[in-house]
Amino acid sequence: MTRESGPSRDADGRPVPRVRVRHGYGAVLSMIVVTYVLALGADRPWTVALLLVAQAATAWQALRVSRARPGLRMAAAAVLLLALAAAAGNSIADNRLTGLTFLAASLLYLLTPGSIVRDIALNRGVDRETMFGALAAYLFIGMAFGFAYQCLAGLQPGPLFGDSGDPSLSQSLFFSFVTMTTTGYGNLVPASNPGQSIAVLEALIGQLFLVTAVAKVVENWRPRPRPRRGRRGDRSAPGGEPQRSGDEPD
Repeated sequence: MTRESGPSRDADGRPVPRVRVRHGYGAVLSMIVVTYVLALGADRPWTVALLLVAQAATAWQALRVSRARPGLRMAAAAVLLLALAAAAGNSIADNRLTGLTFLAASLLYLLTPGSIVRDIALNRGVDRETMFGALAAYLFIGMAFGFAYQCLAGLQPGPLFGDSGDPSLSQSLFFSFVTMTTTGYGNLVPASNPGQSIAVLEALIGQLFLVTAVAKVVENWRPRPRPRRGRRGDRSAPGGEPQRSGDEPD
């Protein structure tokens, strides 16, 4: 959601172009945190179903706020409906629709950061919403790969982490963020491909995100200057020199 600030003029009286003010990335960031907390305790069918709905709804909201293309937003809406159907199916019996929804929602989590970064790049300045958007995009990437590891553990014949076995959802998320930040504790290591290749890809994407999107935010960061005051507490004139009492305008 966006709105435009009212018309304003600079020191010379010339109109200043309107700048779009974004709202909604703070809510998206809160939804990501809620999804992460739900994922840590998703060990029963009904909690997995709730996670699927929250996951799809978070991606749809992020695409709406970032003004993504209609086709991508329609895909997010379709995944949300699929998640609701999987939740209804899980209330009766476990089915394959759950795995399909996890895979589709994970792909959306990986595509959503691109829409957010594009929206941030169009902004002329950096404000609180820009910071929230960049952080949300980073978390989307980490969670997308975390869910991908969980899907991979269920699809491949052998255990994902060798002697450590297949991970829980919380372990998959932990390994994902450790890999993306290139921390590398070494307690969880993919035993073979394609897990190893996916981990390398995540590390590369995480570092590229830091040197592109985050660098964009830092480059455009302009703290608001504080108004300078004269000796008698008067605010500075537009030219930077304090106005003296008794001066007549030209």
